[in-house]
Amino acid sequence: MAQQYTLFHRFLKLFTDIRPGEVAKASLLFLNSFLIMFGYYQIKPVREGLLLAAHPATIKSYLAIPQAILLIFVVKSFARIASRFPRHLLITYATLFCISNLVLFNIMNWAGVSVAVMGIVFFIWIGMYNWFIPAQFWGFANDIYSEDAGKRLFPMIAFGATLGGVVGPIVARKLVPSFGSYGMMLVTSSILTACIILTWIIHKRDLEEARQFLISTGKPPETKIKEKPLDKSGGFQLIFQSRYLLLIACVIGLYNFINSLGEYMFSDLQRSAALRALGTAATGTIDLQNYISSAFAGYQGLTNLLTMLIQLFLVSRIFRYVGISGALLFLPMIALGGYGYVTFGASLLFLKWIKAIENATDYSLMRTTRAALFLITKREEKYKAQMATETFFVRAGDSVQAIAVWVGTTFLALSIEGFAVINVVCILVWIFLTALIIREYKKKKTLTPQGENTR
Repeated sequence: MAQQYTLFHRFLKLFTDIRPGEVAKASLLFLNSFLIMFGYYQIKPVREGLLLAAHPATIKSYLAIPQAILLIFVVKSFARIASRFPRHLLITYATLFCISNLVLFNIMNWAGVSVAVMGIVFFIWIGMYNWFIPAQFWGFANDIYSEDAGKRLFPMIAFGATLGGVVGPIVARKLVPSFGSYGMMLVTSSILTACIILTWIIHKRDLEEARQFLISTGKPPETKIKEKPLDKSGGFQLIFQSRYLLLIACVIGLYNFINSLGEYMFSDLQRSAALRALGTAATGTIDLQNYISSAFAGYQGLTNLLTMLIQLFLVSRIFRYVGISGALLFLPMIALGGYGYVTFGASLLFLKWIKAIENATDYSLMRTTRAALFLITKREEKYKAQMATETFFVRAGDSVQAIAVWVGTTFLALSIEGFAVINVVCILVWIFLTALIIREYKKKKTLTPQGENTR
């Protein structure tokens, strides 16, 4: 038995510096993050199939605007709920709401709602869901770990999401033809139910471990704070009160403008290739839905394979050697090189690889780094401010990108290369803002006691 444990512990060392007493809880969080991302990738290809089968690629950009507007109310509602319920109930109720929505989409389909309408409605919904659920998970993880432990263990926990992203598209590609778009939504509902159960197990284990530690050290049981709701501060209020959080929010918004503009370029080329393969008469048909869904599942599979390799072999080592501050600069440098090259001309295959590498770095190194930036913040900021930055500011960037696409296609007749030039300029601004975040992070870190969660 000891030999098996040693081998397992050595395997975990591939991800990061994990200590024996940390294995159980970190493994549960690993599993939770895996299931969240695996479940998301059961319905992500469905999003593309439902929408692009009946609408041009430009509609993807425009739908970011209603997403951003709706997220204002979502963030405010989440902050109110967080002020009324402890963290495990907060996550439970939010996840149950998402499950009920997926069931409702099936009811709408049975009622005969057209694919044109469902494509738009589902795209708006999933564009909020795919940021909301991970954001509340990382708020939970930030609340569990101190800065020191988080920097060591987050690469391993994030690898769970990475692995889910690799396995998810492979499974989805096999299941979509049999289950159909709406059956896949019910698959994700079942997975989310398992995530709720895991949240309760992790919450209770964390409290028990904290109590045992405090008892052994002779200190009073201060861990009761983790069982209480947060104060009444709003997510937006917390962001605008802090230069550090505001800079993070601005960078997240700017990067999502850049990333979404790149996604528009790729989607436009992919839809054109699908119509050339099947003929323009295939517009809105099941054949076109499945063709595009399969193509995007392959693209997402490539992205997530690269993500897994980066998360497994690079993230913890980058954290160790250059720290969180240095890690922030990797993605903008990669994006600058990629889009700079696209300005000279791009094919579908070339842009597929450029986007796969960019997204892989984002999903692995950048997501882990962004989560780690909140390790030195207050509990309210871990949940509410992180939720606002990872939802509203993401979609705000997408909304500005939608305006850029509309202006670029309607009035300026910009080519793919022209949009790439816009991205290059924005990346230079991104690098400047990142330098400011690094400066604020170092200032804030000096004020945060090492090894303690900020309360």
